[in-house]
Amino acid sequence: MKPCENIAHCVLASIFILFHFHISLGQTSLNKIGLKQGPYSVGFQHYTKVDRTRTYSRVYDFSNQKIPRPIPISIWYPSSQDSPNKAPLKILDYMEILKEEEEWENLPNEQILNWFYYANNPANQTHLKEVTKAYLDLEEAKGKFPVILYSPSFQASSVENFAMCEYLASEGFIVIASPSRGTETRWFGNNLAKEMETQARDVEFLIKEAGLIANSDLTKIAVMGFSFGGLANIIAQMRNDNIKAVISLDGTERYQYDLLKKSPFFGLHKMDVPYLHMAQKDIPEKVLNEDKIDSTLNTKFVLYDSLSLNRAYRLKFHDLTHSYFSTLGVLFQARDGRQDKSDPEIMNAYKWVSILGLSFLKAFLLEDSTAKTAFKSQLELIGTNKNLMSYREKGQKSTAFTFNDFNALASAQQYNSLWELYEESKKKHPELNLPEGNLNTLGLQLIFNAKTSNQGVKVFNLATQLYPKSANLFDSLAEGFLSMGNHKKAIANFKKSLDLNPQNQNAIDRLKILTATP
Repeated sequence: MKPCENIAHCVLASIFILFHFHISLGQTSLNKIGLKQGPYSVGFQHYTKVDRTRTYSRVYDFSNQKIPRPIPISIWYPSSQDSPNKAPLKILDYMEILKEEEEWENLPNEQILNWFYYANNPANQTHLKEVTKAYLDLEEAKGKFPVILYSPSFQASSVENFAMCEYLASEGFIVIASPSRGTETRWFGNNLAKEMETQARDVEFLIKEAGLIANSDLTKIAVMGFSFGGLANIIAQMRNDNIKAVISLDGTERYQYDLLKKSPFFGLHKMDVPYLHMAQKDIPEKVLNEDKIDSTLNTKFVLYDSLSLNRAYRLKFHDLTHSYFSTLGVLFQARDGRQDKSDPEIMNAYKWVSILGLSFLKAFLLEDSTAKTAFKSQLELIGTNKNLMSYREKGQKSTAFTFNDFNALASAQQYNSLWELYEESKKKHPELNLPEGNLNTLGLQLIFNAKTSNQGVKVFNLATQLYPKSANLFDSLAEGFLSMGNHKKAIANFKKSLDLNPQNQNAIDRLKILTATP
């Protein structure tokens, strides 16, 4: 018996994860990976929420019952408890979560390895007993922490990369993940564009969930995805400006660009945040031929090559095939004797994937200039000196400084000293243009609001300095003063508007009323 009874789904899964002819056993362990934990203890929670805007069926219940879409959620978070008075989680605890997410909650634990396609050998049985770095329900550390939304690979569990998630949490990040599951059931259907959209919606559900975490900093959100999860993260980022950075662990978006473009939300102009893509090594010609894999898979980085508005990095790890970008892959996946490197090489490369991911987040999500220098040094170290990977990078092209950009700065200083801000911005961005119509609309929005009316006056003062012959601006300013109850200044500005445009009927009518003798 095996859980994947639908052969089409099994074939699809094999296409995406590229596991073929595994013939040797792995000799790995969490300790041998060698990830050094950060200053925080790691707390862990797992629970299930439901999205009542979508329906779902449990595939193995063999019923027609529709239920609200369940979203199992795993969270790793920083804790200040130095010596937790409890035992850490074992890998078996994570595998029990995998059972739940696969909808086999009652499967006996002794069946886990057989059931989920891992070799039931002494090495893997030992893995189940290994102790992790996470503790259940620790007290949350005080302060605010950035949020990482993790998207698993094709139909995979929220805990597939638990070691990396623990590592990030120990360094002061909240990591939140849900499983990769189909639109209607646990399994993906044949319409992968629809499944990509479903997983992107699940990512957005996690954004909402992160907002319920008391110590989460929602101004600093990044997405991290493995394989198929990379596609969903790109779509989620393109329609959510609060996602500030993207990490791809050999994400499918690098060669399934046409699938990305099927999304109505796709637009390269929206991909304007720092992007790190870490890819697998070149697949040997022997494997390409035997497994009938398109040889362009080794060279395709269509999304990276198309980017122009953001800082982007493309790394290729010489010691990793696709499956080893996840913890479960490193520990449990049988090795492909035709192409896989040795276990020490695989574990070392996985360690550096984790380290570089952390450095990238510190550099670009936290906007730390020192971390940016360190990240660059690490790239050179492991790329040149250690020869573990090769990399390319591209800088962010300057984009036009827009009215919205100017308004963001003006609003931050409550619209004080606007002329000085304009002159300073114009020096830095000679292309800056503040259209009269935009200033007029913004000024009216502010001046008609009793809480911001004085700020609106300041906007009109700037506008009339830039456009001193605009009768409409003075007319609008007069209407603003009128709404504020300042009839004297309203009259003065209606007169100024009328001087500039004697045909301004609104000013004529207003002045008749305002200057009429009681």
